[in-house]
Amino acid sequence: MGSLSLISEVVSAIHTELLIFAGVFFLIGALDDIALDLYWLWLKFTDRAKTRVIDGEKWACAPLESSAAVFIPAWQEAAVITDTIAHTLSAWPQSDMRLYVGIYRNDTATLEAAIAGARGDARVRLVIHDRKGPTTKADCLNRLFLALKDDERRYSQRARMVVFQDAEDMVDPAGLALMDEAMETADFVQIPVVPLPQRGSRWLGSHYCDEFAEAHGKEMVVRGALGAALPSAGVGCAIARDMLDALAMRRADRLPFVADSLTEDYEMGMGLAAYGARWTFLRARHANGDLVATRAFFPSRLEVVVKQKTRWLHGIALQGWDRIGWPSRKSARFNLAEVWMRARDRRGPLSAVVLFAGYSVFALTALGLGAHYMGWGEALELTPFAKVLLIANACAFAWRALMRSAFVMREHGFAEGLQAIMRIPLANAIAIMAGRRALSAYIRTLAGAAPQWEKTPHDTHPVQLAEKVSAR
Repeated sequence: MGSLSLISEVVSAIHTELLIFAGVFFLIGALDDIALDLYWLWLKFTDRAKTRVIDGEKWACAPLESSAAVFIPAWQEAAVITDTIAHTLSAWPQSDMRLYVGIYRNDTATLEAAIAGARGDARVRLVIHDRKGPTTKADCLNRLFLALKDDERRYSQRARMVVFQDAEDMVDPAGLALMDEAMETADFVQIPVVPLPQRGSRWLGSHYCDEFAEAHGKEMVVRGALGAALPSAGVGCAIARDMLDALAMRRADRLPFVADSLTEDYEMGMGLAAYGARWTFLRARHANGDLVATRAFFPSRLEVVVKQKTRWLHGIALQGWDRIGWPSRKSARFNLAEVWMRARDRRGPLSAVVLFAGYSVFALTALGLGAHYMGWGEALELTPFAKVLLIANACAFAWRALMRSAFVMREHGFAEGLQAIMRIPLANAIAIMAGRRALSAYIRTLAGAAPQWEKTPHDTHPVQLAEKVSAR
């Protein structure tokens, strides 16, 4: 019994230390989130965050001020690229739109599918990369940039803006013209991204709905209001052609994207801030309430979800720290809001550690209760400070769960909003797994390993689902 008592004391000590560690950092993170929530509520109540209501049919066919180039990098996207190209050409009928699709020379399946989607439309440019894939998305975008420059020289017509989309996206018919209009007063425009709920993956695939509903319904709005730089989502965004040149001129190879970057979209948004670019997060709704946004199905298999989250954490939180750093106090655009937002961007790895500690506390609590029930030790005792931490964190969690549910309900309905609360533990578990993998990947790159495009596979396009529904 002596050894069991000793083990019980050790478990109790570890339990207490982990509880205080996790509780303190959970509370710090919760206060950070609540501060953002309160600022957003103030913006809404003072009408500083109005969402515009538009006539979608009018904007779908509105002429563009000048030429627009749409970049779509593609690697092993034969399952969706046909629908993506066909839908984009249909949704954006403007003659001044040019669609550049980057395809690798060793990916004939995607090439054939892209040809089928283009259907001979002269607005499509299929750009064959001279390298074998996969390299990185940034490298593929650089190849599309060179193709655009060639066309501009050939036809003596310079694009006004470059729009970025992914190979699995379903664009909004009003999106292109709205971004074109916003270019009158901005150098960079981002519209929301809406992951679509998946009946076959209510937990894994649909948990993206929760994260993006908050990120693009609240956080991006707050960033814009505070004057902090807007990180590009990589899709549903447009950059002024001149600013793309400015990004290219800062680099020795005269290309806008760093080829070994895992999150070139984030770096682009942060890089524009250094040039004093004007940016806007454009939120608008159709008359029926639908958000003007880029829609897509996100991954629904655990290993793919973790890989994608790993890439985001690695690129934004770890590579971002190396490549972008922190705002300089000597900069004319330095402000505390920018420091705050970058700190939020980079808290992912620490959050993963804290989440792991929190789940370990739950496990040790269950172990301690079980041991006490079997008569193998005393019940775990909580200090007064630990009790206060638990109560404070429980209240903070209730607030955060309510806010998340409300944002998801607004975009996806009541049932999805309730399920968003139940998906929180799953999202936390994914964050822990992705945090561990991101740190390991970052250490490998520090040792000299070259990053590769760990591309997310896609097998279903939203248009395909719509066709199935209409066929019933």
